[in-house]
Amino acid sequence: MVEQEGLTAKEIDYAFQQNENLGSKETSFLIPEDLQSPPEKRFNLFLRRRLMFQRSEHSKDSVFFRDGIRQIDFVLSYVEDLKKDGELKAERRREFEQNLRKTGLDLETEDKLNSEDGKTYFVKIHAPWEVLVTYAEVLGIKMPIKLSDIPRPKYPPLSYMLGAVKLPSSVKYPTPEYFTAQFSRHRQELFLIEDEATFFPSSTRNRIVYYILSRCPFGVEEGKKKIGIERLLNSNTYLSAYPLHDGQYWKPSKTTRPNERYNLCKNWARFSYFYKEQPFHLIRNYFGEKIGIYFVFLGYYTEMLLFAALVGLACFIYGLLSMENNRTSTEICDPDIGGQMIMCPLCDEVCDYWRLNTTCLHSKFSHLFDNESTVFFALFMGIWVTLFLEFWKQRQARLEYEWDLVDFEEEQQQLQLRPEFEAMCKHKKMNPVTKEMEPHMPLCHRIPWYFVSGTTVTFGMALLLSSMVSILIYRLSVFATFASFMESEATLQSVKSFFTPQLATALSGSCLNCIVILILNFFYEKISAWITKMEIPRTHQEYESSLTLKMFLFQFVNYYSSCFYVAFFKGKFVGYPGSYTYMFNIWRSEECGPAGCLIELTTQLTIIMIGKQIFGNIHEAFQPLIFNWWRRRRARTHSEKLYSRWEQDHDLQVYGHRGLFYEYLETVIQFGFATLFVASFPLAPLFALMNNIMGIRVDAWKLTTQYRRPVAAKAHSIGVWQDILFGMAIVSVATNHVVFLFKFLLAWLIPDVPKDVVEKIKREKLMTIKIIHDFELNKLKENLDVEYGNIMKNVLVDEDNSLKAKTTV
Repeated sequence: MVEQEGLTAKEIDYAFQQNENLGSKETSFLIPEDLQSPPEKRFNLFLRRRLMFQRSEHSKDSVFFRDGIRQIDFVLSYVEDLKKDGELKAERRREFEQNLRKTGLDLETEDKLNSEDGKTYFVKIHAPWEVLVTYAEVLGIKMPIKLSDIPRPKYPPLSYMLGAVKLPSSVKYPTPEYFTAQFSRHRQELFLIEDEATFFPSSTRNRIVYYILSRCPFGVEEGKKKIGIERLLNSNTYLSAYPLHDGQYWKPSKTTRPNERYNLCKNWARFSYFYKEQPFHLIRNYFGEKIGIYFVFLGYYTEMLLFAALVGLACFIYGLLSMENNRTSTEICDPDIGGQMIMCPLCDEVCDYWRLNTTCLHSKFSHLFDNESTVFFALFMGIWVTLFLEFWKQRQARLEYEWDLVDFEEEQQQLQLRPEFEAMCKHKKMNPVTKEMEPHMPLCHRIPWYFVSGTTVTFGMALLLSSMVSILIYRLSVFATFASFMESEATLQSVKSFFTPQLATALSGSCLNCIVILILNFFYEKISAWITKMEIPRTHQEYESSLTLKMFLFQFVNYYSSCFYVAFFKGKFVGYPGSYTYMFNIWRSEECGPAGCLIELTTQLTIIMIGKQIFGNIHEAFQPLIFNWWRRRRARTHSEKLYSRWEQDHDLQVYGHRGLFYEYLETVIQFGFATLFVASFPLAPLFALMNNIMGIRVDAWKLTTQYRRPVAAKAHSIGVWQDILFGMAIVSVATNHVVFLFKFLLAWLIPDVPKDVVEKIKREKLMTIKIIHDFELNKLKENLDVEYGNIMKNVLVDEDNSLKAKTTV
């Protein structure tokens, strides 16, 4: 009977013994072994199976150890390596996990037989209270000490008109405002600790565990102490290391603990909420400040784009309405004026003379973007850029106060020496700050690598310019072909009025340029990472700054070089009839159309900007979806196994260290399209606005449903990207000396930190000092009272003993 059920009694007993989460109420129904007959044995077997099934159903979305009490803060995964270095990896894992236990962490291993693919081990990590309070003090984490008496900022008077955009208060502000102080384990009574299990949010817990993992040693190899989880991941000793999501994103948690992932997906990652504001506090609580501040910046940038988009759209509508009454177009289209002007051939040999009125429709179309309002819009955008950056400084300062980042110091992970730097160093030098000996690389040893890096950057820039020249040669070579073909083809005579050889060349050249840009971006990403690695940066922060600068320079030249050519160089070196200039003595230099090069610049910007946005959104949306589907399909080899919470997250895509880097880079490049050439394309802010509205929800959807949960990290600003934005703003207004001076006047008039934020910071510091002072004073009084009581007790005892002695005498 037992074997026909599918599992033997021995297997059931073993599995039952492993189940540490069975309550006494359920197990009380089991019949003692000494009283069992065959029917009773079958009953016991049935009951144990039922309990196992209940446990499996409960554990499917569990974020706890088997005891159902200890929360899983981090997960490591690995497979046994049967190659020659398999024993070395196993020894590293044993040493590493042993040292993790020595730090106080709890570890629980899931055998590969319990995993769905039958070969992956999972190590679940829990940080007990003592570990959390110790490292919270080490990291200087601020925790609440008292409810804040500073009221939240009120909505402006007309905010009721934006009621549909606002989120419920419980979502926008999920927790009350508190006065906070750096945590101290010796002053735990000072802090508002209601429940030790929930006092530290999950983002803080995984940040603390990752801090321990990144510093835990795993042995000595080649005379050097090996440290950190990143080294183990790079050597494939572990496959992955990640914190768990709170639960399923499509349903709330069945326990009393809130499922923050579900709340984010419901109130943030839904595309139907594209018009809603973002729950920034929820994002910060779940993903950490570094990711939170990116979405604050993206949301602020999108809000500011709304004003630029409305003005740009108004300028476009003005051009549309005034197109028929434009004097220039009227004269070009007039048969008695434009029709009597004979123009020189646009190319040699195959091109014929032509009349100016053949470009009638082309000149009208040019008026849409090149009209009287264009000058106003260029001035407006110069002011808009300045206000955007200055108000962002204020928004950032307000955010620093709200998120307890006023006294923020750079994350230690960012200042930690990179393993690659340590491996390449053969010298040591005393750190003037820590007074400890640490690896050092003399400048003379770095020079060869800097030379290699500089040579590669120069070669990359040359390749970029050569690609632009190649497209230019393509345009020159096909223009004559288009012109002769359109002259000879009778079926094209009806469309010659608007589909001119210039337009055909511009469209095909712009499409080709967009394809080349997307291809080169892929290679430049790899090249930039390789160059930065060759420079052997000392810390992670230096690595990120160096990579950011290189990637931005490559992307800047790649995206904008063709636009700069059309805007500032095309048609400037053509020559004149009888003495035209030729490229390589073969191709005659390009000329602008009768209405100038602005319409061609507009075409170029439209194709490159919109093409980039469409490709980017498709790639961001479908790439993780397809990869996750394929990974689950490959892993689903034991479908009867329990597909646990940690396995579900293991099958998701990895949100790497450079995840935000690409998001910022995309935003900054878009900012350049919306500001550098805005005079030629007033609709650029509108397209950027629509892209960002969808982009915010795509990013939110990816983070909550398609990616593993990133390790929480702190940041008080957008970092080096802010300097890049300031540089681009200066370039965008440098061509107008009026706007340039006005920019610096506005920057001087608008304070970086709002006055009310300064007052709130002072108030919180004052209250924090007062609370800590009162706490220490009361503690001192209690100690003095205890000491005074002990002294008086000793005095009374001495007096009593003295009295007894006298009585005895």
